[in-house]
Amino acid sequence: MNKTYTIIGGIVGFLVLIGLFIGGSYNSLVGAQTKVEQAQSKIETTLQRRYDLIPNVVNSVKGYMKHENDIFEHIADARAKIGSSTATKAEKEQAQGELDSAISRLLVVQENYPQLKADQQVQNLITELEGTENRIFVARNDYNEVATKYNNKIRRFPSNIMASMFGFEKVELVKADEKAKTTVPSVDLNKD
Repeated sequence: MNKTYTIIGGIVGFLVLIGLFIGGSYNSLVGAQTKVEQAQSKIETTLQRRYDLIPNVVNSVKGYMKHENDIFEHIADARAKIGSSTATKAEKEQAQGELDSAISRLLVVQENYPQLKADQQVQNLITELEGTENRIFVARNDYNEVATKYNNKIRRFPSNIMASMFGFEKVELVKADEKAKTTVPSVDLNKD
């Protein structure tokens, strides 16, 4: 009878250890996935800050830069795509790339207008926009860091078994727009 209790106790103990291992692995994966979601949210809120700030910058700068309408049109088009409720995630990401390019051009162009440099309100808005661009950069790097850790975790043994059992999937890293890799924004100040 004592042997039976010992065997049953050993089996129960083994099952408890397996349960603890599964629970611990699952909770660890959930924690890593939550960090990825949090980092993605940080990117989105920073992009929203930029999205909300841009109209103020554009309206302040427009009066000084009447012949730079193409920049304002690109900014408006990209914002419309980003704000569209029917746009897919890929379309919104492409629009973010277009907006990045247009903002870069705007920041380059504003350097060539002395009256813009003298206008304190415009300078404050440009400074906020530059700060927001830096925050976006940092948020994207932070996201890529936690996403890489998460992707490594779901691929390593033995957590890869838990990941496949419970449907944890690889997440994509934030990458530079292909156009940004090969195209330098051009600014033509001689337009009429």
